Amino acid sequence: MRYLFYLIGFLLLIIPASTLAQVGEFLGDEKNFYAATKQVNQFLRRFNGEEDVRGKRYPKDDPNYRHGEIRRKYINILFDNNQKAISPETKKSFMSEVIDSQDPLFLNFHGGSWFAQVSTKFKYKDRDETLQLFLRLQEEKVGSKWVIYKAHFEPFEQYFKVDTADDDRFIHPMSHELDFMNLRKIFEDPDIVAAYSNEEFMPDYLSLVLYEIKKGALKFVGVDQVRFHFFQLENWYFELTEFNRSGPNTGWLISNLLPVNTEQKELLMRFIYYGND
Repeated sequence: MRYLFYLIGFLLLIIPASTLAQVGEFLGDEKNFYAATKQVNQFLRRFNGEEDVRGKRYPKDDPNYRHGEIRRKYINILFDNNQKAISPETKKSFMSEVIDSQDPLFLNFHGGSWFAQVSTKFKYKDRDETLQLFLRLQEEKVGSKWVIYKAHFEPFEQYFKVDTADDDRFIHPMSHELDFMNLRKIFEDPDIVAAYSNEEFMPDYLSLVLYEIKKGALKFVGVDQVRFHFFQLENWYFELTEFNRSGPNTGWLISNLLPVNTEQKELLMRFIYYGND
């Protein structure tokens, strides 16, 4: 299939444009191939208006480079049009701020404020379990790399549930005068230990995951899904998801879009992290 795509691209370069049927911005029967956003980097370039319909990059001195109307046509095809979660009003407001404002908004691969959520399958206690990994780009002296910086594993949640109904559960403020001998009673019941931690305590699931992998208790099976969360554009959040289906509206597409201020971004990010900061 890959060679067929290359052949199509080659033929389109040598056949005069006048012989090809125009369908919107895409050519003839190959419109689906060119409309599909096949890579995340291609999504970024299309969003910014930095390449033509064949995927050829515009030089920075080209008048089409980051041209508003070219961006408008591209961004319109970068949404998942098969669902109605994004209202026309939200999309219109987004397009206006991104393209028509005095300071148009662009995405930057190395600009930070975006990260990957990778839904993986692991074998744990003879069962297939879903483990969420969060990765972000880390800049190095030469280039950059993806690093895992957070994780969430539902089977671990049971160890950190705190029953707040018992308000009398506390370590007495004079316990230091007794050399904290009352700790013995606390540790006799493992189910209540978490109740004695400080109120800001949040479990570090990544450390637990790495520990269980080291022990051999967690064994990687495979990747189920990858999505990206973008907080890079001021006052906006969007989710990028890959869709594999027929038709031109396929590949990496915006599957969710929300107008959010700084406070809302923090709350939304915490929600994405399953309540962990």
